[in-house]
Amino acid sequence: MQSLTSVEQVIIADDHPLFRMALKNTIERLFPETNIREAEDFNSLAELLQAEGQRSQLLLLDLQMPGCEGFSALIYVLTHFSHIPVVVVSAHSEPEIIRRSMDHGAAGFLPKSADLNDMGEAINTVLAGGLWQPDIGDGPQTISDQEQSIADSLSKLTQQQFRVASMVYQGLLNKQIAAELNITEATVKAHMTEIFKKLGVNSRTQVVLALGQLAVKPPVNLEEYRISH
Repeated sequence: MQSLTSVEQVIIADDHPLFRMALKNTIERLFPETNIREAEDFNSLAELLQAEGQRSQLLLLDLQMPGCEGFSALIYVLTHFSHIPVVVVSAHSEPEIIRRSMDHGAAGFLPKSADLNDMGEAINTVLAGGLWQPDIGDGPQTISDQEQSIADSLSKLTQQQFRVASMVYQGLLNKQIAAELNITEATVKAHMTEIFKKLGVNSRTQVVLALGQLAVKPPVNLEEYRISH
C-alpha cells in the first residue's frame, strides 16, 4: 500500500478497541506522520470534532456507536463538518446498508471484514477525492422518502440541538441531559421546543421514533405512529 498524500489528522470513531487498533495500525503504515485521534462513542466524537474538527482530514465512522445509532452520526458530521470526508465502517455489509451509507453522503464504505489492503485502498481513494465501496452491482435507491425527510430535518438542528436529541434517543431525562452538557434544564427545554419544530413532531417518543428511522434496521414506521396517536 502506497500513500498518495500527506494527512495531518485522522479520527477513528468506533466502540470496539480491537478494530480501532487495526485501523490505527493501517493508517500508521500509510501515513507515519499522521496524528490519529480516537472516539469510542458519539459524545466523545462530538467533543473531538468541536475541538479539533478543522484539523481533521478523514473520519472513519462506525454505524453503531453508543449514543448515536445508525446514519444520524453521519448526517451530523456532514452537516456541521462538511470538509471532512467520512468512510463508514460497519459489520453490516449488506448491499442495502452500503447504498444507504453512500446515498446519505459517505465518501466510502468499509466492511469490518475488509483486509488491510482494502482498508488502505479505501483510505487512499477517499483522500484523493474519490468514492470507495465494495462492488455490489447496480440497484435501486434504498433511502425511503420518509428517511430522507428525517435526514433533511436533522440537518437543520444545531450541534447542541442534535446532541440533545441524541440523548433523548438514549432515554435521558432533561435533568440528565442538562448535567451531561453542563447547561440548565431551561436551556434543554428550549432546545426541545426547537427540536420538535424542526423534526415536525410533538413528543419525546416521536423524537425517538424519528431518529430510529436512521438506524441500521429501523424499528417502526413513524407515519403509522403519528396516525395511531
